[in-house]
Amino acid sequence: MPLYEHVFISRQDLSNTQAEGLIEHFGAVLNDNGGHIVDQEYWGVKTMAYKINKNRKGHYAFLRTNAPAPAIQEMERLMRLHDDVMRVLTIKVDEHAEGPSIQMQKRDERDSRRDRR
Repeated sequence: MPLYEHVFISRQDLSNTQAEGLIEHFGAVLNDNGGHIVDQEYWGVKTMAYKINKNRKGHYAFLRTNAPAPAIQEMERLMRLHDDVMRVLTIKVDEHAEGPSIQMQKRDERDSRRDRR
């Protein structure tokens, strides 16, 4: 089955529990349609570069999935219809990277620039 990565932003006025509940909800949609979540990360509340629907901040979530295309289409359709989800990005990848995403790594680990003097 194809591999996908998804990032979605939900409204800032949700609680952390509600935002993480959205991950479980959309995971259940994938399971019902023959796919599954390989890995999930809740990135927390982050400030956005510009306002979306009068919101300056949003709850970010990241999913790595293994699912057929119809399951992904159904999940995206439901995400776009959900009132709490503001933005969705889905990317098809050849393979999933090992370990945590770049957002979850410490700054020291991900900073590969050389020391400037």
